[in-house]
Amino acid sequence: MKTLLLVYASQSGHTLQLADAAARGIAQLAEEVSLRQLPALQAGIDDLLHADALLLATPENFGYMAGALKDFFDRTYYPAQGRVDGLPYALLVSAGNDGRGAVQAVERIARGYPLQQVLPPLIVRGEVTAADLAAAEELGATLAAGLSIGMY
Repeated sequence: MKTLLLVYASQSGHTLQLADAAARGIAQLAEEVSLRQLPALQAGIDDLLHADALLLATPENFGYMAGALKDFFDRTYYPAQGRVDGLPYALLVSAGNDGRGAVQAVERIARGYPLQQVLPPLIVRGEVTAADLAAAEELGATLAAGLSIGMY
């Protein structure tokens, strides 16, 4: 069975809503993909090393990713070197602005691991709608499906 690690940071609850929706999508393939969903401040190197794919969810704070997600990267970067090369990942961003700054920051750090982005980032601007939740669920299901069939 493959393991998908969902690491999220959420202060207002919008990002958690998106992460939970993505988790529902991943759960559609529960017989083939196990989900480990953790707040960024609780996720660590062991979680990352046991993952077959990674889903990151962050709010956009001041045009950047959440500090908690940056902390996850800071704590795992050096211990992960040479051990997660090419790990597939996708990204969810809850943005009050346009979200591009958070996306660029995550992508820059991900290239350093190096992780492999396998799906375009989902950026949700403003209040989370039913359509946004459906898109997050679809992203989770798509990531899980690709993982389950060995696409990445």
